[in-house]
Amino acid sequence: MNSFGTLYRVQIFGESHGACVGILVDGCPAGLPLTADDFVEDMERRKGGKQKGTTPRQEEDVPVFQSGIFEDTTTGAPITLLFENKNTRSGDYEKQRAVPRPGHADFTAHQKFGGFEDYRGGGHFSGRLTAGLVGAGVIAKKLLKGIEINAHIESIGGEADLEKGLQKAINAKDSVGGVVSCVVKGLPIGLGEHFFNSVESLISHAVFAIPAIRGIEFGTGFAAANMFGVEHNDAIIDASGKTKTNHAGGVVGGYTNGNDLVFRIAVKPTSSTPKDQITWNWETNEQETFSVKGRHDLCIALRVPVVLEAVTAIVLADLMLLEQKIPRIL
Repeated sequence: MNSFGTLYRVQIFGESHGACVGILVDGCPAGLPLTADDFVEDMERRKGGKQKGTTPRQEEDVPVFQSGIFEDTTTGAPITLLFENKNTRSGDYEKQRAVPRPGHADFTAHQKFGGFEDYRGGGHFSGRLTAGLVGAGVIAKKLLKGIEINAHIESIGGEADLEKGLQKAINAKDSVGGVVSCVVKGLPIGLGEHFFNSVESLISHAVFAIPAIRGIEFGTGFAAANMFGVEHNDAIIDASGKTKTNHAGGVVGGYTNGNDLVFRIAVKPTSSTPKDQITWNWETNEQETFSVKGRHDLCIALRVPVVLEAVTAIVLADLMLLEQKIPRIL
């Protein structure tokens, strides 16, 4: 559904071309200093138009606090954050209403909701809603004192040279995917639970809420399938749990083990591409060739790092609260 978490619980809402997108954050302890200035850095990182290969659509993305904040401090009540949509061009989508974009939720949403879905800009299925995720992540990061979460783009279009990867897409007049890595430092030992609520399970669950994610791996990931046990096993060095290597990515048995939490995600190419594609027109009941017009990211991966940090922070804040590592009254 649209909510996630146990104690630090978030509920996402809004549509790409509606009045706003936003998020409801429940469970944030009272007493946390919080102002709009706290959101500037991460919201700027998420914006399009800031770098080559991103959509020219520009939104201010200044959070509007509707509840849970009083005198620049959290009250302990649910926090409602709104991010207004002021720079929309819905006409770009009205023209292609009957031709769902391959790789996008246009077709599945139409079938699921019987044609009542808001199709403008992808509606509730748009990457625009990650503004709310980033907002909730800003609050979570403030709760995670002493814990560092850093994500970066590892490659674009299979190229470690990001400019080269982007240029490949530009030359092809098409979109392109990428790989984003995340490292978390300073975690205590024992966060998470075995089986269904393992650290990997919860992070993976949250990560796949980011549109366009196609895969995730922790530590050496799929490469572990080609290793011997003695090669893959991380030798424990001392009582702190520090290991000589980190093939496990900082998680053993579903629990953090005191080493850096390390994982990578695969981001697919943007579904909306100017390249000619074949799709099915549900009005004519025939296939047809079309290309997507409008403002879209050449490479979604360019804007994913800050969103990945946000969902990771949301999961870790929840786990820290569950372990009573964050005081209920700050």
